[in-house]
Amino acid sequence: MSSVAVLTPESFAEHLSGVPEDEAYIPTYLEAFPPLPENKGAPGDKSGEPAGAWGSKIRPIKASVITQVFNVPLEERRYKDNSQFGDGGEEAKVCLDIMQRTGAHIELSLAKDQGLSIMVTGKLDSVMKARKEIVSRLQTQASATVAIPKEHHRFVIGKNGEKLQELELKTATKIAIPRPDDPSLNIRITGTKEGIEKARHEILLISAEQDKRAVERLSLEKVFHPFIAGAYNRLVQELCQETGARVSIPPPSLHKDEIVITGEKEAVALAISRIRAIYDEKKRKTTTISVEVKKSQHKYIVGPKGNSLHEIMETTGVSVEMPPLDSCSETIILRGEPDKLGPALTQVYAKAKSVMVVEVTAPAWLHRFIIGKKGQNIGRITQQLPKVHIEFTDGEERISLEGPTEEVEQAQVQIQDIIRDLLVRMDYTDVNIDQRFHRHLIGKNGANINRIKEQYKVSVWIPQEPDRSGLVRIEGDPKGVQLARRELMEMAQRMENERTKDLIVEQKFHRAIIGQKGEKIKEVRDKFPEVMINFPDPAQKSDIVQLRGPKNEVEKCAKFLAKLIADLMENSFSLSIPIFKQFHKNIIGKGGANIKKDCGGVHIHFPSEGSGSDRVTVRGPAGEVERAKRQLLQLAEEKAECGRIGFTFLVNNFTAELQAKPEYHKFLIGKGGVNIRGVRDRTGARIIFPSPDEPEQELITIIGREEAVRLAQKELETLVKNLDDVVEDSMVVETRHHRYFVCRRGQVLRELAEEYGGVAVSFPRTGTHSDRITLKGAKDCVEAAKRRIQEIIEDLEAQVSVEVAVPQRYHRAVMGPKGVRIQQITRDYEVQVKFPERDDNNTPSSCCHGDAAGQEPPQENGDASPEAEFVLRKCDVITISGRTEKCELAKIALLALVPVTEDVEVSFELHRYIIGQKGSGIRKMMEEYEVNIWVPQPEQQSDVIKVTGQVANVERAKSGLLERVKELQAEQEDRALRSFKVSISVDPKFHPKIIGRKGAVISQIRKDHDVNVQFPDKGDELQDVIVISGYERNTEEARSAIELLVSTLQEMVSHDVHLDPRTHARIIGARGKAVRKTMEEFKVDIRFPQPGSEDPGRVTVTGLPESVDNAVDHLLNLEEEYMLSVTETETMAAYMKPPGGAAKGFVVRDAPWNDKAPDMSNAEDFPTFGAGLAPKQTSAWGPKKF
Repeated sequence: MSSVAVLTPESFAEHLSGVPEDEAYIPTYLEAFPPLPENKGAPGDKSGEPAGAWGSKIRPIKASVITQVFNVPLEERRYKDNSQFGDGGEEAKVCLDIMQRTGAHIELSLAKDQGLSIMVTGKLDSVMKARKEIVSRLQTQASATVAIPKEHHRFVIGKNGEKLQELELKTATKIAIPRPDDPSLNIRITGTKEGIEKARHEILLISAEQDKRAVERLSLEKVFHPFIAGAYNRLVQELCQETGARVSIPPPSLHKDEIVITGEKEAVALAISRIRAIYDEKKRKTTTISVEVKKSQHKYIVGPKGNSLHEIMETTGVSVEMPPLDSCSETIILRGEPDKLGPALTQVYAKAKSVMVVEVTAPAWLHRFIIGKKGQNIGRITQQLPKVHIEFTDGEERISLEGPTEEVEQAQVQIQDIIRDLLVRMDYTDVNIDQRFHRHLIGKNGANINRIKEQYKVSVWIPQEPDRSGLVRIEGDPKGVQLARRELMEMAQRMENERTKDLIVEQKFHRAIIGQKGEKIKEVRDKFPEVMINFPDPAQKSDIVQLRGPKNEVEKCAKFLAKLIADLMENSFSLSIPIFKQFHKNIIGKGGANIKKDCGGVHIHFPSEGSGSDRVTVRGPAGEVERAKRQLLQLAEEKAECGRIGFTFLVNNFTAELQAKPEYHKFLIGKGGVNIRGVRDRTGARIIFPSPDEPEQELITIIGREEAVRLAQKELETLVKNLDDVVEDSMVVETRHHRYFVCRRGQVLRELAEEYGGVAVSFPRTGTHSDRITLKGAKDCVEAAKRRIQEIIEDLEAQVSVEVAVPQRYHRAVMGPKGVRIQQITRDYEVQVKFPERDDNNTPSSCCHGDAAGQEPPQENGDASPEAEFVLRKCDVITISGRTEKCELAKIALLALVPVTEDVEVSFELHRYIIGQKGSGIRKMMEEYEVNIWVPQPEQQSDVIKVTGQVANVERAKSGLLERVKELQAEQEDRALRSFKVSISVDPKFHPKIIGRKGAVISQIRKDHDVNVQFPDKGDELQDVIVISGYERNTEEARSAIELLVSTLQEMVSHDVHLDPRTHARIIGARGKAVRKTMEEFKVDIRFPQPGSEDPGRVTVTGLPESVDNAVDHLLNLEEEYMLSVTETETMAAYMKPPGGAAKGFVVRDAPWNDKAPDMSNAEDFPTFGAGLAPKQTSAWGPKKF
C-alpha cells in the first residue's frame, strides 16, 4: 500500500519552522524530502507509529461521509419487547422517522446480550443529529444529584452560562442548577449513566478548585484608605499585580470602612499582610492639621474628578480630607507625616486661591446692554480672558465673574467701565398702561411700536399676555425715553376715549367688502379715517368685524357698512336652473344677444362645455332672479319645440318687426310677463324685446310660423295703437298718503310707470295742500294705474301698527340667518316688520354663551345673559304694520319665534368634552338643533347648562345633549376600565428581546391583548419595571405572555464557537441569506464579530440549549466543508504566485543529481568483469581503484 502526501503552504511553513531566517540558507535534499517511514512491524500490522517528518506534519483528511457505531445495553433500552424487533417494531419506526428527518442511514442489530447495536452513516451533521435523537428516543434516561456549596454554583454556570453549556455538551447530559433564591445545594443531572458519572466528576472538580479560593474583609478606618490606594490608585493596582489577589476599596463617597480581598488563599493572605503593614505604618507615623477654607473654594482644591487631591498625595504623600458637599462645614483636614504637612498645606492654599469669584453690581435692566448686540461686548472680554466665566442672573442686580485671580480682576475693571459709560448714556422709565391697549400700542405687525423705536432710538418692552402686567419699560437715550413715554401715554389716553363695536357680517361677504387688492375697504377707511376696521383672519371662520375709534365716527361707519351689507345681501340671491346642455348655445345667442334681451339685470353663469353639468346659475336681486328664471325656462321650452319640429321648421321660420316706444315695452310685457305670455300662448309666436344697450330701442322682433307671426303682430299693433292714444286724468289721494308714493326717491311711482306703459303720475308740490294727483299716458295704462293706486290707498287706510315686546337679545334669533324668518312672515301675512335700533348703553354686558370654551359667541355689544331679568325698553319693541287681521296673525307667528331657555343638569366634569376641541362640539350641536347653548364659566363649577331657542328645537337639543352625556359617561367608564395597570419586574437585559426587532414582538403583544406596554426610560430609578395598562383581563393575559417569553429567554444560553474567519463570508451568504436560513432552521441567534475585533474567529450562538448545540454542530460542519475549498484555493494561489521577490525556483543541497558524474574510465567505478583485483573498500560499484 503506497502513501500519498500533499504539500500545502502550511506544511511547507512547518518544515521551515526552527530554521534560521537567513536568505542564504538552502535546505538539504533530506530535509526538504524526508524518506517515507519504514514499516517495522509484521505485514498487515498497523500498530507501528509513523516516523519521520511525514508522520508528524501531515494531518489526516476527513471523509465527507462517516460511520458511527454505538451500543445501547438491554437495561437502558426503552423498547425491550424482542418479539416486535425488526420492521414492525417500535424501534424500527423510530429509526425510520429519524432517518427521514436527518437524512442519515441507520442500521439496527440485536447483540447476544439483547443489547442494541446501532450503526449511523451519513454526513457529519446528519450523523450527530441522528445520534442525539436516537439517544433521547431509544435509550432510557437516568438522573442523579450532586451536592456542592451554594457559593460554588455560579462557577459551574460560568460567565453567561458558558461553562454549563460546555459541560452539558461534553457529557451529553442535562444539568439543572437551583435558582439563587432556592436554598437547595443539590444539582440534578439527567442523561445516560456514563454521562452522569462524567458530569458529576467535572462538577466536583470545579467545587474542589473553588475550595482553594478565599474572601476576606478588613475593617480599617476610612481616613487611611487613601494611603492604601495610593495616588491615582497606583499602589493598590501594584498590590493586586504582585499578589494576584483582588482588592476592592470603597470610593470616597461611600462611608464604609470595609476593604474586600478575594483570590487564592495564599494570595489573599499575602495581600492582607501588605495592607495591614501600610495601615499600621501610617497610623503610627501620621498626624493631622485642620484649616478653614471658604466652601466656595473647595471645588478648586478637589479639582476635576479629584485630580488635585491625587496630585497633592503624589507629591507630598499627604491625604486631604474634604467635608461632604452637602455639609456646611468649611474645615479641611490634612493627614500625613509631620514634615510633609507644610508643603501639602501650601499646595492646598495655592489650589484654593487659583480661582477667584467676584460679583459686580449693575442694574438688571442694563444687563443686556452690557452683553451687547449678539453678545459683542461680553464676547470681546471672554476672547481676551478665555479662562474667566461671566454669569448674569435674571432679575438680580449682580454679575458673577469666576476664573484665575489676575484675569478676573482685569475683567472686573472692563465690565465696571462699561457700566459707568452706560449709566451716563442710558436711562429707563416704566409706564403703566392698561393691558387691553397693548396690542393697539404694538399695531399691526408691530408698525406702531417699531415707528416709536426708530424715531426716538429707544427700546420698548411690552409684557406678554400671560404676565397680566400693564408695566411698559422704555430704555435708551434719556431724551428719547421721555419723548417715547409722552407719545405712549397720549396713545393710551386716546384709546381710553375710543369705543369698540362688533358687527356681525357673514364671512362670505368679507371679500366683497374689502374688494380686489383692498380697493373698496380703502374707500371706506378714507371716508372714516379715524375708525379702525379689523376683519378676522379667514382661517378663524369668524363673522365679527370690529370697528374702533371715536364714538360718533364708529356709529356712522357702522351704519354705512350695514347699508353696504344690505345691498350685498339683496344682490346675492341665486338660483340653479336645470336646462338641457344642447340648448345652452341657442339660449345664449350670438354674442349673448338673447340673454341680454330677455334676462337683463342679473348675472347668468352657464357651465363650461367640458364640465358635464347642465345647471345654469342666476344671481342678483330676488325679483330679477325669479323673472330671469321664467325667461330662461321659456327660452328652453322654445328651443325644445324647435328641436322636435326639426329642420323643416327652421327652413320655414318667419320673422316680423314692430315699432313701439320703449316706455310701452313694460306695459306690453305686463307684470311678471302676463301680457306677452298671453300673446305667445294664443299665437305660438316668439316675441323679443330689445335690450337696454341695443341701438334700436323701439324695435320688437316676432319669430315663428308666418301665420302665428302675423296674428301676434296684429295683436301687438292694436295694443300699441291704444297706447298711442294719450289721455290725461286725475284722482283724489289724501295728502297724508302722498309721502308713501314719493318717498325713497319716488320708488313706488317708478314701479307704476314701469308696470303700466310709462304712465306719468304727478303729485302736487309740498305746501300746496292739494289732494288731487294727475295721471298721463295711454288710456288703458292710466285706468290700470288708477286701479293700482286705489288698491294701495285701501291698504294704507286699513293698515294698523301692532307692537310686540321681545327682549333685544332675542332679535337675532327671531330674524334668523339673513333675516329669512322675518322675510317669510312678511310674505305670508303681507305685513311690514320693523326692528328697533340697538341700545348699546344700557344693555347688560353678557349674552348667551355657546362658543368653544363655554363663552359667549362674539356678538354686538349689549346682549344679555339668559338669566337676566327682563325690563321693557324701547329697543325691545318690534312694530308690525299691515291689515289688522294680518298683523295679529303675524304677531302670533313672531312670538312663536321668540326663544325659550331651559336648564339641563350636566356634571361639571363633562363640560369640556361637550364643548370639544376649540368649541367644535358645542358649535355642531347649536347648528344641528338651531339653538344657543350657554355653558357656565369654569370657575363657577356649575352643573347647569342653559339651552335657548324655539320650543321644539330646545326639546330636541335637550334630548341630544342628554344622549351626548350618556356617551361621555360610557367613555369615562371605559377609560376607567382601560386604566387598570399591572407592573412586572423583568431583568433589563431581556428588554430588547421583548421589544423585538423594530418593535415587532411588543407590537404583536399590544395588538393581541389590546394593551399599552411601557418600558422604563434610561433615567428611571426602577430599570426593571415594565408597566402594562388596559382592561384588567387583557393586562393579566399580556403579563402572562411576557412572563412566558421571559421564561423562554431565561432558558436560553449563549455559546461561543471559534470558526476560521475565512469561512465567515460563506456561512453568512449573500446579504445574510444563508445565516438567516440557519437561524430560522435552528431557532437561534447567530452573531459574527465586527471587523477589527480582537478575536475575529469568535461566533456567538444564542438560543435554547438543545437548539444551540445543533446549531454549533451545523456551523462546525460548514466550517470543515468550506475550509477544504479555502485551503485548496490558497494552495493554488501560493504556487501560482510565490511570495516575495523574483522566483529562483526550488533549490536544495546534496541532491542526488548534484553528485559528480562518475568517471566511466575508472575501473573502480566501472570494474571489468573477471578482474582478480581485490578492492580495498567494498561498495556497490566494486573495489575502488587507485
